[in-house]
Amino acid sequence: QVELVESGGGLVQTGGSLRLSCAASGSIFSISSMGWYRQAPGKQRELVAAFNNSGSINYAGSVKGRFTISRDNAKNTVYLQMNSLKPEDTAVYYCNLAQRLYGWNHWGKGTLVTVSS
Repeated sequence: QVELVESGGGLVQTGGSLRLSCAASGSIFSISSMGWYRQAPGKQRELVAAFNNSGSINYAGSVKGRFTISRDNAKNTVYLQMNSLKPEDTAVYYCNLAQRLYGWNHWGKGTLVTVSS
C-alpha cells in the first residue's frame, strides 16, 4: 500500500507563488511515474508535471516556464514550485504515483490552490 500526503496549497494573488509537497510512504518500488495532476471545477483531471521512470519530466504546455517539479529521493518527496500563478491555475492539485508493472495508480487526497484576480 502507498500513501501520498500533499501539502502547500492555499490562496494566492495573481502573479504569486506557491510550493506544493507530496510525501510518499509504503510500498514504494518499481515506480513508473510520480508527479502532479490538477482538476478545476467542471473540468477533467489533467497532468501538470511528472517524472517518469527514466527521470525525464513531462510538463503541461500551460505551465511550462512557470512551474518546476523537483524531487528528494531520500525523502520520497516530490515538489511543485508554482510561479507567476494565474486565476486559471485554480484547481485541486493531486499527487500521483504510478506502478504500472502491477497496474497500480495511487492518488493523494488533493490540495486546493486558489489564485485570485
